[in-house]
Amino acid sequence: MGLFKKKIVTQSYDMENKKPVIKASICTGEQIAGFKDIHTGKIEEVMLIKSPADIDKFKTMYGINEKITKEY
Repeated sequence: MGLFKKKIVTQSYDMENKKPVIKASICTGEQIAGFKDIHTGKIEEVMLIKSPADIDKFKTMYGINEKITKEY
């Protein structure tokens, strides 16, 4: 039953200095969603991506409407 559905709280990130990316491993195929600092190139990992539903959850958590780029 849908009585106690978990609410997704919209969080924020520094849109001017960071961009959303998915870091993917070439060897294992593991994917991690996070934010890349535009100036330093350092990636802040947020969550593990196991399915396309996880990508949608990441987008709704941070209010992202654009396409997220993958980096290897």
